[in-house]
Order: sequence, then structure tokens, then C-alpha cells
Amino acid sequence: MANNNEEQQQSTTRSSIMEWKHMHPLQQIAETPTHKLLLKQWLKEEELINTRIALKETQIDSTRKEITTLYIFFFLFHSTTLMLLFNSSQSSPSSSCSRSWVPSLCSLLFSLGIIWAFRYKSDVEAHMEKMLLREKEDKGLLGKCVEELKKKGLEFDLLKEVDALRRAKSLRVETKDVRKWSSRDIVSFFFFSMACFSLALTRVILCG
Repeated sequence: MANNNEEQQQSTTRSSIMEWKHMHPLQQIAETPTHKLLLKQWLKEEELINTRIALKETQIDSTRKEITTLYIFFFLFHSTTLMLLFNSSQSSPSSSCSRSWVPSLCSLLFSLGIIWAFRYKSDVEAHMEKMLLREKEDKGLLGKCVEELKKKGLEFDLLKEVDALRRAKSLRVETKDVRKWSSRDIVSFFFFSMACFSLALTRVILCG
């Protein structure tokens, strides 16, 4: 009698296993609370990552527009200042030369302020780009896990795969590039050169 019960239990177990194997992986996940909960959690996390990516892309675009505005301010200020100084030197050339240090100092301070603002905004842009890259890497890792879970169903090893995802995030090492000339350095040097040229031109206009 006991043997018959054991055989019935084994046959029931085998039949249930066969039924699980013939079910679609998504149906298997729907029938299993742990896998279903994990899939929901990962999909929600994926949505949050997409939201953060969109936000960071918007912030990067905004920062780039601010940098472009700094370019415009720099050239507008110096071109307008030189035109005004030229008109002033034509009306009273003697007094303009003696007071040439005033516009020169203002021009220098403005140029240094623009250069500092440009460097600051460029650093913000570079930092946001690194964060955006990290978010995209996280999205890629999470997307692979979601696809594997949907593909394997109950064959998906929760402990192994979740631990692998955590290790992949924790062991990620940021590569530090060797310090070299970048576009930011070139633009900063260009601004500084233009500021020096503007100072020399101011002196020539007022005292030439």
C-alpha cells in the first residue's frame, strides 16, 4: 500500500514537472510568486533608469545651451566694448588714453569670469556624461537579466543571477584617462588669447 502511494506521488511529481516544462516561460513566471515579484521589481527599476537617463540627457542639453550662451556673451561684450571705446577715442583722444586702465580692467575681469564659468559648466557636462554612461550600463545589465528571466522561466536561477548582477555593478571600475589636452582646454586657451588680444587692442584704440 505504501509502495503504491509512493509511486502515485512520484508519477504526480513527474507529471507536474512535465506540465511546467511544457508551459511558456512567462506563464511559469506568472504562476511562481518569487519569479513574478522579481520580474515586476526589475521592470520597475528599468522604468526608473529610463527616467533618470531622460533627465540626465535633458540636463546635458541644457548645460550645452548655457555654454553656447557664454560664447555669445563673450564675443558680444568684446565687440561692443571695442566699438564704444573706438567712438570714445575719436571724441576725446587725450583723456581716453589716461583712463585706458579702466576698460582694460573691466575687460580682463569679464574675460576671467567667462573662462571660469565655461570651465565650471564644462566640468558639469563631463560629470553628467559619466553618470549618463553609468545609467546606460546599468540599463544594459538589467535588460539582459530581464530577457534571461523571460526566456528561461523557472529554469532561471534567482540566487545565481541576482548575485551576478550585484557583482557586475559593484565590480565596475571607472577607467581614468591619462590627463591630456581636451576640447575644454583648447577653448579656455582660445578665450584667454582673445582676452589678451582685446586688452592690446583696447590700448591701441585709446592711446594709438
